[in-house]
Amino acid sequence: MKKNMGMTDRVIRSVVAVVIAILYFANVITGTLGIILLILACVFLLTSVVSFCPLYPILGMNTCEKSDEL
Repeated sequence: MKKNMGMTDRVIRSVVAVVIAILYFANVITGTLGIILLILACVFLLTSVVSFCPLYPILGMNTCEKSDEL
C-alpha cells in the first residue's frame, strides 16, 4: 500500500473528524445523521493514520508529496 495522502490532507481530515465527534457527543448532531457522520469521522481518522485513502486511486488522486511505500 503506497501513501497517497499528504500532510495537509491528513491534518484537515483529522480536524474534521474531531469536530464531528465533539458535535456528536455534545448532542448538536443526533439521530441517524449523527451516527453516519460519526462513522465518517472514524474513517477520516483511520485514513489519516495510515496515510492511505482507498478512494484516491479510483479517482486518480494523490496528495502525497512523494510516493513512499509503507
